[in-house]
Amino acid sequence: MAKELWKGNEAIAEAAIRAGCRCYFGYPITPQSEIPEYMSLHMPKVGGIFLQSESEVAAINMVYGASGAGARVMTSSSSPGISLKQEGISYICSAELPAVIVNVMRGGPGLGTIQPSQGDYFQATRGGGHGDYRVIVFAPANIQEVVDLMQDSFELADKYRMPVMMIMDGMIGQMMEPVEWKKPPVNPEDLPAKPWATTGTKGIHEPKAIHSLFIDPNESNDHNMRLDAKYQRIMADEQRYETSETEDAELIFVAFGTPARLARAAARLLEEEGIKAGVFRPITIWPYPYDALYQAAAQDSVKAVVTVEMNTGQMIDDVRIAVRGCKPVSFVGQAGGRVPTPQEVVAAAKSALGR
Repeated sequence: MAKELWKGNEAIAEAAIRAGCRCYFGYPITPQSEIPEYMSLHMPKVGGIFLQSESEVAAINMVYGASGAGARVMTSSSSPGISLKQEGISYICSAELPAVIVNVMRGGPGLGTIQPSQGDYFQATRGGGHGDYRVIVFAPANIQEVVDLMQDSFELADKYRMPVMMIMDGMIGQMMEPVEWKKPPVNPEDLPAKPWATTGTKGIHEPKAIHSLFIDPNESNDHNMRLDAKYQRIMADEQRYETSETEDAELIFVAFGTPARLARAAARLLEEEGIKAGVFRPITIWPYPYDALYQAAAQDSVKAVVTVEMNTGQMIDDVRIAVRGCKPVSFVGQAGGRVPTPQEVVAAAKSALGR
């Protein structure tokens, strides 16, 4: 099949439509504004609904309503906008509603900058809203992966009845790369029924209700324990990662998104100097592939682990948990919209190795 050249944000939107998304609610914010722009033009062509809400808070609550009615629904934003959606995301998780949320990250904190960043790792993986909840989080590193994971995002959201978040730095949203479009596993018009959805009784069943309020503490506890059991299943079954040249490596870079590409470039530079470096790339940053990373880092050949991030060091916490103290872990990165160079990554690697 021939490949086509697509801009990241537009590929995200097109992939969602091909995956069966028929409701989109959002609000423009740089660097993801091409997503609602594309949706506004193309959603009506497939009989879908596009609505530019008055705010990000309104958008996420519209997602709640459309999902509760059984629609495949998506919203997107960039860092400050995702912050405004957090209360609604917590409600959606408690109500066990499927949805896809895209965060094309920019520099922060606060209004920050419109340049690319990975400063929302804590927010995505630890739950930026209130209560004990989780969302599945994908972190693609190229536009082909964005497209492929969008289909998976909707499938997993429906399977587990929960939000799936896709996060990427603004560089991936703005760059252009070739994409091969694959046929969806299910025709978007023939998706499985959702018997829990509030589609009206039609005179044949009892009314259905979707809510996140539990006054009785015992009932609330039971609900939380049931949600946690679901999260435990996800941690066991949905971890995804990619390794590159990690076997017998002297040093392992750990990175997601654009920095993983930088880490691969740095590994090639190190190889020219006789230092074998591999790259471990988590594709799901929740659930995080702790055991797989430990196995890679615990090799006798590995002397150090270096995380490469576009922030001041956030994923490094999960890397330390995974490595369990068996090898020293250090960090290299830039924040606020600045992208580290392969040469800076190489220098950090040599420092970690004491060279």
